[in-house]
Amino acid sequence: MNDAIEQPPMKKGLSGTALRVATVVPLIPIIVWMMFAGPRWVWQTFILAAIAIGGYELMGMKVPSSRGLRSWGSVTAVLFAYTLMFTTSATAVYGAVLVIILGAMAWSLLQEDPLHNASVRVGWLLGTPVYVGGTLAAVALVRDFDPTGAWVLLTMVLAWGSDTCAYFVGRKFGKTKLAPRISPKKTLEGSAGGLAASVVGAVIMSFFLPGLGPIDAIALGILAGAAGQAGDLLMSVLKRSSGVKDSGGILPGHGGILDRADALAFTAPATWAYGHFIVGF
Repeated sequence: MNDAIEQPPMKKGLSGTALRVATVVPLIPIIVWMMFAGPRWVWQTFILAAIAIGGYELMGMKVPSSRGLRSWGSVTAVLFAYTLMFTTSATAVYGAVLVIILGAMAWSLLQEDPLHNASVRVGWLLGTPVYVGGTLAAVALVRDFDPTGAWVLLTMVLAWGSDTCAYFVGRKFGKTKLAPRISPKKTLEGSAGGLAASVVGAVIMSFFLPGLGPIDAIALGILAGAAGQAGDLLMSVLKRSSGVKDSGGILPGHGGILDRADALAFTAPATWAYGHFIVGF
């Protein structure tokens, strides 16, 4: 009689929540150091690296068949962000735009097949640098507002505080669908809760930001909170239209860079614009 071979017990993986926590917690002290105490170039390099990955992810969703196109989208996203971060020259910005346009033209002519998809390729070769590089560059720019790093934290509070509060409020009280075709789980009640969290977070942060008064904090909370929610919905549109659940897999339990930065990519420009044009940095 053959004895049954005892199989070793299967190792259980981390739960979804535990995996998310295990991924993020080791990064927190590093990111905090870069935000507040590290050299300026370290933070800028970190943001440019995130933009490179985000550009590759976006092109991977929209033009998955070509690694070359994905790489070019990543490069031009970094190029556009680098230009915005390191120069105020209109000539330099226009030069970067010309490179992006000429590159899109070259790729459209060199890679003709499949022809029916050419407009999508060209559209995202033009759009990726702006959508990824043009928005996330603001995360680097707001670090230069006084005091150093505090406005980056404000931007994160506006993005992720709103997202977290919207999730729990929507889960508890949500009844009215916000955009059922785009994101079936999001509700108007959750959206209102998220917007309220943005305002409260901005007001609390204003006590530590000398240039941001309570009225400005309320206005910024509404503006950036709404922008962040719109960015979240836009990423849902892009993923749903591409037939993917996550933009990438570089962050276990979270997905890709764009999955974590979808709201941040829109709260950051809103925060930079308010700080620069209204507060006067």
